[in-house]
Amino acid sequence: MGKRDNRVAYINPIAAARARGPVQNAGPSIQDYLSRPRPTWEELKEQLEKKKKGSRALADFEDKMNDKWRRELAKNREKLLGGSEKDKEKEKKIVDKEKEEKKEKKEKKKKEKKKSSRHSSSSSSSSSSDSSSSSSSESEDEDEKKSVKKKRKRKKSSVRRASDSSEEESDTDSKKKKKRIKEEVDKDKDDRSRKRKRKAERSYKDSSSESSVDSEGEEAEAKKKRRSSEEKEKITDKSKKKRKKKHKKHGRKKKKKAASHSDSELD
Repeated sequence: MGKRDNRVAYINPIAAARARGPVQNAGPSIQDYLSRPRPTWEELKEQLEKKKKGSRALADFEDKMNDKWRRELAKNREKLLGGSEKDKEKEKKIVDKEKEEKKEKKEKKKKEKKKSSRHSSSSSSSSSSDSSSSSSSESEDEDEKKSVKKKRKRKKSSVRRASDSSEEESDTDSKKKKKRIKEEVDKDKDDRSRKRKRKAERSYKDSSSESSVDSEGEEAEAKKKRRSSEEKEKITDKSKKKRKKKHKKHGRKKKKKAASHSDSELD
């Protein structure tokens, strides 16, 4: 069994490319890009006008939306501010009802007076009764008008008092809130100042205690040095005294020896 032939034929790539010929490009060339169709100045103006129209439509849409939002805001304001208006409407309704009731009463009285005047026999009595009824009706009308005016004044004064009281209550509440806020701020400031003072006092005490400790330590060291110096002096004095005593004893011995030596020589 022989070896398998794994050799591959070598092909020169440049020669192969030349043999194939020019390659056909799939995409457009540079010359095609440069010679592309371009819009004229008029066509470009038309395109710009179309874009502007589109932006105008968007602006119109935004204006419509803004109008809607304004209407909604106006409705919400009316709802919020409708409390005072509702009170006024209620007062108007009450006044209208009172007027209608008074008119009905007047009409009933007039009908009753007419019936009484019909049943009267004599013309004199009827005329007198008519005059008296007319005078009485006029006086009653005036009284009713006065009473209506008084009631209206009372209602207006009560409404004003209620509004004034509500305003005063709101003012008092706002003043109380402001006072509370001021008191809290003042308390915070006082607490901060107290804390600062305490810190300063503590730091001063610590510094004074440290200085006192340092001074005490220095005094102790100075005392120790003095004691050591005094002890050294004492020791030196003692040593000097001992030396002096030794010198004296040695001198006496020398004198004794010299005397004994001289006595022996004399003998």
